[in-house]
Amino acid sequence: MKKLRFIAFFLPLSLLLGQTTTEEERDVSWKKLVPNILEDQKHMWTLPVRLAEGRDWLATTVVVGTTGGLVVADPHISGYFRSNQTTYHSFGNALSGGVTAAVTAGPPVALLAFGMLRHDDKMTKTALLAGEAVADVQVIQLVFKPITGRLRPADVPKGNLSDSWNDRTGFDRFHSSFPSGHALSAFAVATVISRRYREHRWVPFVAYGVASAIGFSRISEGAHFTSDVFMGAALGYTVARFSVLRE
Repeated sequence: MKKLRFIAFFLPLSLLLGQTTTEEERDVSWKKLVPNILEDQKHMWTLPVRLAEGRDWLATTVVVGTTGGLVVADPHISGYFRSNQTTYHSFGNALSGGVTAAVTAGPPVALLAFGMLRHDDKMTKTALLAGEAVADVQVIQLVFKPITGRLRPADVPKGNLSDSWNDRTGFDRFHSSFPSGHALSAFAVATVISRRYREHRWVPFVAYGVASAIGFSRISEGAHFTSDVFMGAALGYTVARFSVLRE
C-alpha cells in the first residue's frame, strides 16, 4: 500500500520537470523579486497544460524514469554507505548540513556584496536571480516532502532500507527525505551562476562540481537516498534554467 501511495504522489512531481523556453532575458530587481517568484510558480505548476499539448514529454520521462530506477537501487546504495561509514566519516563532517547550506549561500551573497560595492549590475542581478531560484525550490520542498513522508536512510532501522516511504507523521513529514532540499538549492544556485557566466568556461565546472559534492555528501552521511538527491538536482537545475532564467 505504501508503494502504491508513493506512485500516486510521484506522478504529480514529474509535472515540474518539463519547461518551455523563451529568448528574452529575465529582468530582476528588489521590487520585481516577489512578483517574479509568483510568476515562476505559475510557470512551474502549469506543466500539465504543456504536457496535454504534447510538449516536454521526453525530459519528464527521462528524469522520472531515472529517479524510479534509483528508487529501486536506493537500498543497495545506502546499504553500502551504511556499511562503510568510517570510510566517508571525514568527508561527511567536512560537508555537514550546516556547512553545505553556507557553501550554497556563499556565492550569491558574495556576488550581491561585490555587485553593490562595484556597481556591477550583472553581479547584482545574478545574486537576485539565484535568490529567486532558491525561493522557488523551497516551495517544491514544502509541497512534496509532507506528501511523500520518506524516512532518511539514517532513520531507517538497520536491514530494512527498502521500507522508507510514508512513515513520518504530523509535522515531522516536513523533514522528509524526498526530494533533497540541499540538492535543490545547490543546483538551483549553480545553474543560475553557470548560465549567467558561461563565457568563463571554468565557472560551470566549479559550480556544478561543488553542487555535486554537496549532493554526494548528503548520500554518504545517510541524510538522503540517491533518488532524493538526483530528483533535487534535476528540479533545481530545471527551475533555475527554465522558470527563473527562462532560457
